[in-house]
Amino acid sequence: MRRGTKTWVGRVGAAALVMFALGYVPYHVYARSGLARTLQLRRDLGALRARNAELRTGNDRLLREADALRSDPEAIERVARAELGWVRPGEVIVDLSRPELESRPVEPRAPAGSPR
Repeated sequence: MRRGTKTWVGRVGAAALVMFALGYVPYHVYARSGLARTLQLRRDLGALRARNAELRTGNDRLLREADALRSDPEAIERVARAELGWVRPGEVIVDLSRPELESRPVEPRAPAGSPR
């Protein structure tokens, strides 16, 4: 082999080795070392913290409502009227909602021109 050929083969080999290192090292650091998993877990943690804040707000609201139902007569009356339909003696109820249409079976019609 000529010296020029050896130099050319060596350069191509060195370039291939550098390309392999530049491709493998970032893959190894990102995918195999857990960096991708760490980033995903951080996103999940942020979502869980936001969900916990929402649930904490809802729990606080329900706690205030439960306390009001234990001690506030107006809150108790409001729930009794809305959910149970209770009224005080002497009150007149006027129901303005439309009644539901009763479902009637549909009778089959005879073809036009045929006697019944």
